[in-house]
Amino acid sequence: MECLTGKKILTKGNYAIANAAVMAGCQCYFGYPITPQSEIGEFMSGKMQELKRAYVSAESELAAINMVIGAVSTGVKAMTSSSSCAVALMQEALSYASADELPVVLVSVMRGGPGLGNIYPSQGDYFQSTKGGGDGDYKLIVLAPSTVQECADLTYKAFYLAHKYKNPTVLLADGMLGQMMEPVEFKKYPYPEIDNSGWALTGAKGRDGRIIRSYAPLAQDRCEFLKKLYDKYRIIEENETEWEEYKTEDADIVLVSFGSTARNAKIAVKKCREKGIKAGLLRPVTLFPFPHKRINELASTAKQFISVEVNMGQMINDVKLAVNGKVPVELINKPVGIPPSPDEIVRQIEVYNGSTSF
Repeated sequence: MECLTGKKILTKGNYAIANAAVMAGCQCYFGYPITPQSEIGEFMSGKMQELKRAYVSAESELAAINMVIGAVSTGVKAMTSSSSCAVALMQEALSYASADELPVVLVSVMRGGPGLGNIYPSQGDYFQSTKGGGDGDYKLIVLAPSTVQECADLTYKAFYLAHKYKNPTVLLADGMLGQMMEPVEFKKYPYPEIDNSGWALTGAKGRDGRIIRSYAPLAQDRCEFLKKLYDKYRIIEENETEWEEYKTEDADIVLVSFGSTARNAKIAVKKCREKGIKAGLLRPVTLFPFPHKRINELASTAKQFISVEVNMGQMINDVKLAVNGKVPVELINKPVGIPPSPDEIVRQIEVYNGSTSF
C-alpha cells in the first residue's frame, strides 16, 4: 500500500494507522509481529526504509518499547505497535516513560485474553491501558477509534498529544477495527509541530548537559515530582477530554460504549427510538481522560446507564464512578469476539426494563 494523501481509499484499520503514522512524521518504528496488528509492521518495513527512516524488527516486545524510549529521548517521533499479551510485557517500560515524561506512542490492537488467549477481537485491555500495569502513580493518554477513518485521525492526534504533554500515548483499537476495511481520506498532518529542543538529549553542544531519569532517592523529591505530574494530568483532563453524543438530549437510557462496539450501540439507539424507548449514546473517544464530568451531568436527567463492552465489564467501573450513585448502571457484554448485535442490545435493554417504554 502506498502512502497517500488527499485521496479517499479503501483500506483496513492497521494500514490506516501505519499510513497515518508515516504522514505524522514518525521517524522511527520498532516492533515485533503479533496478530491482529502485524500489518502495521509489514507496512512500516517497506515504507520507512523507502523514506530513509528507521525501521527495526526487534527481537522482542521488551526490546521494541525500550528502543522507542531511546529514540524519543532525542526528541524524534517514534512508535511501536503490538497486542494485548505482548503489550503486557511493555508495562514496566511505559511506567518508566511516564516517569521520564517521554512522548512514546504505542498502538495496541486488542485480542482475546487473558494470557495468550486467542486472535479474536476483544476490548479486554481497557484496564491495561487506562489503569496501567506498571508500578507507581502514572497515567497514559488513551485514544479509542471506532472507525477506520478514526484509526488514521487519532494516530495523528496520538503523536501530537504525546509530544505536547511529554506523555506516553496509546491508540487503543480492537482486532475488528485492525482488520476491517472502510474508505479513508488521508489528510495532511493537522497539528503544529512541538519544539522539543528544551529537553531532548541531542548532545551538549555549547550548553549544559541533560539527564533523563526516573530515580529520585529522596521522598520529598518524589512527592514534588508526582504533584507536578498530576498537575499535568489535570490540564490534560481540562483540555483534551473528547467524546461523541447521540440522542442524549432527552434520553432516559444512556448507553456508554467505545471502539467498534459503539457502532452497534448507536444502531441499537435508533431501534430503541423506533420502539418508543428514549435511548441515547455517549462514546468516549479519550479513555483517559475519561468524560466523567459529562456522564455525571447526564446522570442528572437520565434514569439508567448501560455500559456495552466486549469484555467481562471493565469500563463500567468508570461509568459507575462518573454516575456517582445517581441512577442504576447495568452491563451488556460479550467476553470476546463479535460485539453484541444491535438487536441483542435492544432485547437486553427490554429485559432490564421489563419491556417498558420509559
